[in-house]
Amino acid sequence: MTTTPPSSAFASAFAAVDLGATSGRVITGRVGRDNLDLIEVHRFPNTPVRLPDGLRWDVLSLFQGVLDGLREAGRSGGVASIGVDTWAVDFGLLDADGSLLSNPFHYRDDRTDGAAARVWERIGPEELYGITGLQHLPFNTVFQLASTEGTAQRDAARTLLLVPDLLVHWLTGSVGAEETNASTTGLFDARTGTWSKVLLSRLSLDPDLFPPLRAPGDPAGTLLPHVAAYTGLDPRTPVTTVASHDTASAVVAVPATEPHFAYISCGTWSLAGLELDAPVLSEASRAANFTNERGIDGTVRYLRNIMGMWLLEECRRAWDKENPPTPLPALLDEASRSEAFASLVDPDSPEFLAPGDMPARIRDHCARTGQRVPGSRGAVVRCILESLALAHRRALRQAAELAGRDITRIHLVGGGSRNDLLCQLTADATGLPVVAGPTEATALGNILVQARTAGLVGDLADMRRLVASTQHLRHYTPRGDSAAWDAAAARLASAPRIS
Repeated sequence: MTTTPPSSAFASAFAAVDLGATSGRVITGRVGRDNLDLIEVHRFPNTPVRLPDGLRWDVLSLFQGVLDGLREAGRSGGVASIGVDTWAVDFGLLDADGSLLSNPFHYRDDRTDGAAARVWERIGPEELYGITGLQHLPFNTVFQLASTEGTAQRDAARTLLLVPDLLVHWLTGSVGAEETNASTTGLFDARTGTWSKVLLSRLSLDPDLFPPLRAPGDPAGTLLPHVAAYTGLDPRTPVTTVASHDTASAVVAVPATEPHFAYISCGTWSLAGLELDAPVLSEASRAANFTNERGIDGTVRYLRNIMGMWLLEECRRAWDKENPPTPLPALLDEASRSEAFASLVDPDSPEFLAPGDMPARIRDHCARTGQRVPGSRGAVVRCILESLALAHRRALRQAAELAGRDITRIHLVGGGSRNDLLCQLTADATGLPVVAGPTEATALGNILVQARTAGLVGDLADMRRLVASTQHLRHYTPRGDSAAWDAAAARLASAPRIS
């Protein structure tokens, strides 16, 4: 049952600090029994910086953007609480004085090349997965740490803070590790929900480097005096621990009212999977490269990371350098009129991971695999979106099989839910109805956890009912020829692998 909100909490807004791979936002939300309203009060760019030693996040600029956003939130009304979410795996190292040793490396930096092999010399991939249940990605935190072994910064490090925990530390002075994000590191025990003593010992990692764990809803502290002075907020304003991995926050806001649902959190990455009560740690799950990450309230996000709208974002960046910027709707219209299944790619092919000229890489991939080379922008976009829809199909079908679950509906949330063509293609590829929205799922999940802590909403089902009843959702029904999608999936599965 939803409790009656304290008048002071209802009058104030909850502030969600939501940082993505290309931009950051501060969004305020007001929550009531029958209303859930968001306002974006500040947006700022997230532009990585290439330094001589690699690609790094400009985390100082990001923190300034956070402070400016909180100041704007204060000007627009009271702030009842603040929550922070960002992407996963990346971290900052603090020295004995609590000072940041350097800007965090970007997960797309190539310094982790070969790091996995060094980790596997100490603990094989099968045993590693049996403990962590984590999908193998070359930039997982465990591999990033292996790439820093023996460096001066690593030797000087006394505390490791994942990016959202670092921002919370700078807001409050407190030190902790939020569990949904900690579960993405490759150092977290999927069964016990704690840092793995076995892994820390086997990899010669000092346990003191890793802070105590926090759960979504736990208090993280109040604002430091200089933060309060700059933002104009009351120094007693609480910072509430939310599901600080942005995907975990997005899954909170999946507007599911039925039990057998799948979700796709679609942005720069597509995270496609199921919500389970326990991890799936079988060898078949490892071989299929599925991950078991923590959700709120002890749930497990059983999913696969897919290189999502990144391919389209990079294509648009390349095209915008050569031509006047083309609005996305015009590109999608051109793609919808392009020939179906003319060319396909595996979005997760390593050649697409790094920034750069994505249209050229896609054309080159198609040429090397004996396919028709897409000649127009519309053909390239069609190739990307059909390939992504096939990746969604493959991931969800495998997840259902490995977890022993049926799927009756797909909820596609995040920025990709605005892409009508992708949503329809996903419905067509999977043969399942797709509910698209909300677009701002991550910020909604962030705010809902804060609101629950304040007593304004009830359990997870209550939060999802509120999202379903207040947010704009679009529905897509599978169309047409399932045989054509079967043939396309078989063609992609049998295509030559490009290393």
